[in-house]
Amino acid sequence: MSTTEKRQLIVASHRRLSLKKQCELLDVSRTHMYYKPKGESALNEQLMKCIDRYFLLHPYYGVERMTDYLNKDLGYRVDDKRIRRLYRIMNLKTIYAKPRTTISDPAKYKYPYLLRNLSITAPNQVWQTDISYIPMFRGFMYMAAIIDVYSRKILGWSISNTMTAKWCTELMEDTIKTHGKPEIFNTDQGVQYTSEEHISALKKHEIKISMDGKGRALDNVYIERFWRSLKQEKIYLNPPNGGVDLYQKVKDYVHFYNTERRHTEIGRIPPDELYFKSKLVG
Repeated sequence: MSTTEKRQLIVASHRRLSLKKQCELLDVSRTHMYYKPKGESALNEQLMKCIDRYFLLHPYYGVERMTDYLNKDLGYRVDDKRIRRLYRIMNLKTIYAKPRTTISDPAKYKYPYLLRNLSITAPNQVWQTDISYIPMFRGFMYMAAIIDVYSRKILGWSISNTMTAKWCTELMEDTIKTHGKPEIFNTDQGVQYTSEEHISALKKHEIKISMDGKGRALDNVYIERFWRSLKQEKIYLNPPNGGVDLYQKVKDYVHFYNTERRHTEIGRIPPDELYFKSKLVG
């Protein structure tokens, strides 16, 4: 039984067994089951929601320009230091190199970007993954997702209130168990993806490793488009009230995104239709 299947057996509001005990019995990492949102001060939470909405439309806005927008357009009185810290918390990556908002460890692994001018012609040829800040009615959480670039299908996803290499690696392993492995796995240069744990797992499966160039958020454009769709079509319209509510909303939206939402870039059909049809033909 995969980790994903085990997680589906866990009941957050079980009368007799705590979340911790259920995870221990099923041998599931609790990082997958942290439904308690993280929080900041009331002001910081307001700022983060404003930043998130505006950054989706202007991913080239660095800390200084965002600070100017918040102060001059929205009437806040905040400095660059505060906004730079919030960018790090939110895992935001601007499309130019400075200021750096994805912090990577120079001692860890770096790999070239393999997707430039690459013809992507089949499912499971290229997967992309990323982590995004998800605002809630109170507080926030993080979501990691893996997308098949050819079909735009969301193959796997997970929610947590921490961003760890173990969390990202377990998501990748679960997705491979369900869908097979990709030829190429593309990430940014964040510490989760440059960690020895994550790199070793990719090498074990003999998967080619591709990493975005520094300051080039558009190298990972397909998963970025998913974040925009998820937030604008689901999260912003009805902010989740707690971690369990967030989980259910994301689950519902991913199902809709994969099975019903028609994507112009793939011929105005849902991702599932292209993904499974192409696999059968192959």
